[in-house]
Amino acid sequence: MPKRVDPTERRTLIADALMRVAAQRGLEAVSLRHVAAEAGATTGLVQHYFRTKDEMMLFALEVVSDRTEARIGAAVGALGPDPAPRDLVRAMVTQMLPLDEERRADGKVALAFLAYAATRPSVAEVQRRGALGLRDFFATLLPTGAATTLLALVEGLGLYMLSGTYPAEVALRTLDDFLDAAFSPAAGRP
Repeated sequence: MPKRVDPTERRTLIADALMRVAAQRGLEAVSLRHVAAEAGATTGLVQHYFRTKDEMMLFALEVVSDRTEARIGAAVGALGPDPAPRDLVRAMVTQMLPLDEERRADGKVALAFLAYAATRPSVAEVQRRGALGLRDFFATLLPTGAATTLLALVEGLGLYMLSGTYPAEVALRTLDDFLDAAFSPAAGRP
């Protein structure tokens, strides 16, 4: 009797291989052939689950997003049932910063996807919806301008951390300075 294969599990294994290739060599090195080799599979098997490179890339982006959401959910859950808004925001955005090896690998992939999306409208649309959804959530806790600034700050800090420009302590201190100002009594509320 043939072994049953879970298609979602197989697609996730392929996406993990894609992310390893992207994290090690950049998205320009990602091809069906390279991903198949990294996954220990044939190119035909990869093509069975993903007809195009864009399809494979979008699925991998979804996997990174799911992992980030899981980290955010765990961090928010650890705050208890009624966290202060500043604590909630800080717990969420620190999960987006490359503060450990897992987040660093995801950050490299996310950065590579951003460059990839610059020339692919379907990928850009997925990223745009995610970013605007997060901004809209933060705008329920902060003025919309501050929510937009927060996302830009976190993206920039992440980029500089990945390049080795800022160590974690500098990034976290900068984030805390922004949150202190944004949540001060003098700052408006939404």
